[in-house]
Amino acid sequence: MSKGTAVVTGASSGIGAATARRLVQEGFDVVAGARRRERLDALSDELGDALRPVTLDVTSKDSVAALAEAVGGELNVLVNNAGAAVGMDPVADADPADWRAMFEVNVIGALQVTQGLLPALVASGRGHVVVMGSTAGRIVYEGGGGYTAAKHAAAALTETLRLELNGQPVRVTEIAPGMVRTDEFALNRFGGDAERAAKVYQGVDAPLTADDIADCVAWCVTRPPHVDIDLLVVKPLAQAAQHKVHRTS
Repeated sequence: MSKGTAVVTGASSGIGAATARRLVQEGFDVVAGARRRERLDALSDELGDALRPVTLDVTSKDSVAALAEAVGGELNVLVNNAGAAVGMDPVADADPADWRAMFEVNVIGALQVTQGLLPALVASGRGHVVVMGSTAGRIVYEGGGGYTAAKHAAAALTETLRLELNGQPVRVTEIAPGMVRTDEFALNRFGGDAERAAKVYQGVDAPLTADDIADCVAWCVTRPPHVDIDLLVVKPLAQAAQHKVHRTS
């Protein structure tokens, strides 16, 4: 028996793809949204009829409207996973365009998708909004000004939404991962510089994986309807804080 319908944004790779897989395993019918349709189609081939691909750009109102139309009148879970980090320039040298790009995806994108799907979440009688935050939304670090600002804003969005939806049948959760090693996150952050991206994880014994975070999402959304996990912060054992990571070399 289906547990209902779940939407996962940024589902073409990394945490989004892992979350889509896990929610299908948990018994949800998943609508997977991302810009790279060929990746979504491959995921659909892998998972079968339980996953429906939808081409989605979270920064586009028209694209979000098309997603809402594809979802229909009721929705049980929304995982606002689409996000990105761009660069590591200090505030004094940062390109405002990079900051705008990060805000558009991490903040405005989550806002637009939530707005577009909120009526369906309420209509289900047991809706759940999950925002993929970051420990960067709790602690700042040098070179991370734009990303930490965006993730702090995403945290504020989540907390405000929970207050405003109080009394409605919609739970609101932020999941804030620390160091997660995926195929693309650091690579994209450094403009495809594989050597620089690899140094982020150099000497770190067992950083988190996308499957670890998908496990967190699945646990949160499968609690009894009266249980709302406000915030789940998860880091690898090697990471005590943004600036405190044990490295073996």
